[in-house]
Amino acid sequence: MRSRNVDEQKLEGLIANLLRAGVVLAAFVVLSGAVMYLGFHPRAHADYRTFHGEPDSLKTVHGVVRYAFSGHAMGIMQLGLLLLIATPIARVISSAAVFAVEGDRMYLLFTLLVLAVLLYSLFGSSLFV
Repeated sequence: MRSRNVDEQKLEGLIANLLRAGVVLAAFVVLSGAVMYLGFHPRAHADYRTFHGEPDSLKTVHGVVRYAFSGHAMGIMQLGLLLLIATPIARVISSAAVFAVEGDRMYLLFTLLVLAVLLYSLFGSSLFV
């Protein structure tokens, strides 16, 4: 019984480190994109009288990744935000893997249901527009 308690503590520690690493990585990516953006646009002023939305290419995951890897600062900042969104999704995936290894079907089912809802909200809703 004691070894199982230790294993659960190790898994909780690994998941906590996964969440920390995801948040730190996302913050680093957003900050690097912000530094690039401010370096390229040092005198940019915000115009709050009219609303200017994001370009259409930055409204999808594929577009954000393409913009980020082509070196656009706004794409890099958006990629950081996607990494921040992906962090809890990675936590749910790792929890599902743990429940599958342990053979806990009920918690695995609930975790997979949560994962399906998260993935639908990220990818699926844009497929039906």
